[in-house]
Amino acid sequence: MKTGIGQRALGNSTNVKVFSFALLALLLALGVLAQAEPAGKAPRIGYLAQRNSPTPATPDRGAEAFQQGLRELGYIEGKSITVEYRYGEGSEERLNSQIAELIQLKVELIVTPGISVVRAVQNMTKTIPIVMVITTDPVAAGLVESLARPGGNITGLTRLTTELSGKRLEIFKEAVPSLSIVGVLRDAQTTAFRGYEIAAAEQKLQFRLLDVRNPKPDIDGAFQLAVKQRVDGIVAVSGPLTLSHQQRIAELLVKHRLPSMHERREEVEAGGLMSYSALDSESFRRAAFYVDKILKGAKPAELPIERPMKFELVINLKTAKQIGLTIPSNVLARADRVIR
Repeated sequence: MKTGIGQRALGNSTNVKVFSFALLALLLALGVLAQAEPAGKAPRIGYLAQRNSPTPATPDRGAEAFQQGLRELGYIEGKSITVEYRYGEGSEERLNSQIAELIQLKVELIVTPGISVVRAVQNMTKTIPIVMVITTDPVAAGLVESLARPGGNITGLTRLTTELSGKRLEIFKEAVPSLSIVGVLRDAQTTAFRGYEIAAAEQKLQFRLLDVRNPKPDIDGAFQLAVKQRVDGIVAVSGPLTLSHQQRIAELLVKHRLPSMHERREEVEAGGLMSYSALDSESFRRAAFYVDKILKGAKPAELPIERPMKFELVINLKTAKQIGLTIPSNVLARADRVIR
C-alpha cells in the first residue's frame, strides 16, 4: 500500500511536535537545575594594615605585592575574589572597629601585616583564618605553637626582621668603620631592640636607646639625645611611629650627618643610608598562596609558616654624599640596589 503525500506530512508534523515537546521539557529541566544550583559567589576576604595610607583606593606597597600574587594564581579582584581593604591609624579603638567591620562583612579570612594587628584580630575571632606577614618570630611571640604546625586560626609568613639584628650591625660596622657608639631609634612601646643590644655587645659597640613616644612623637628630642650621647650612627627600628615619621627622621639624619641602618627599604628611599631585610614584596606576594590554600579548604592550623628566602641590601649613595661618608667598595659591591 502506497503512502500518500498527506500521510507523510501528517507523520512529519507529529514528529516535529514530539521533538518540540521534548526540547521544551529539556529546557525547563535545565532552568530548574540552574535555579537549584546558582553560580558560586566570589569569596570575600579582608586586608587590614595599621599604617598611614591615604585611602583604600591607594594600597600600600605590601598590598600591591599581595595583589600581584593573587593575579598570578588566577584571581581577578571584583570578579573571582573581593578584597576589603582597611587601614588603621594607630588608634586601638579605630583598629578594633575595623576588625569588627570585617567580621560583620563575613570575610572568609583576614590578611594582615604587623604583630599588633594580628593580636587584635586574634582577640576578636578564633574562627576566621588569619594570614599574617609579620617581622618577628611568631612562636616566640606566642601567636602559634610551632612553625611547622601553627595550631589555632593563624598561619602565614615571618620576615624575621628582629632576627636580622646581628647581621645588620655587622654590615653597618663594615660600611662605617669608625662606628663606636650606636643609637637605636625605636617606638617606646616596642621591645624589638633587644637583638641589637645583644649584637652590639658581641661586636664591642656601645649601645644607646633613643625612644620616640606617643601621643606627640618627639623625633627632634630623640636626635638631640643622640647628639648629647655622641652617637656615631643610628639603627632605626621599624614601628608605627618611626615609619609614619620616616621623612622627618631622614632629614634629621642628614642634618646631624649621622649614618643609619634601617629595617625597610622604604626608609632608605625616604633618605636613610642603608637597609638590610627580607624581600618584603616576596613575602606579601606569597601571602596570596596561603589565601588560595585556605579558600580551597586547607586549615590554617596545619599550614606551615614560611621563613624568608630572599634578602636585599639597599644603599643610598646620595645620602652617603650628603653626610660626607664613603661606602667601602666591598660593601657597595654586595648591594642589591643602589640609590644614586
